[in-house]
Amino acid sequence: MATKKQDLVRQLESKIESQKKGPNVAGRFGQGAAALVDRKEQRRLDAAAGLVPFACKLPSELTEQLRQRADKHEGGLNGLMAELLKRALA
Repeated sequence: MATKKQDLVRQLESKIESQKKGPNVAGRFGQGAAALVDRKEQRRLDAAAGLVPFACKLPSELTEQLRQRADKHEGGLNGLMAELLKRALA
């Protein structure tokens, strides 16, 4: 059975929409794309550096304070949390 022209147009539209939702190319014309590391590779690099993911639930007021302090901290949120935990556990 032959496909109708309208069905072909719908398929093409859905293909274009899914491509739009896909990952963006980093940098101009993909120049920075090689610098990006996928999640699996990033986990491997973190594990090699001795880093372990640690998730917990915190009140929203506290997380807002942490984000504000992390903006000023040279190590970002991860560095700030490590520093605060070291001080608290010492």
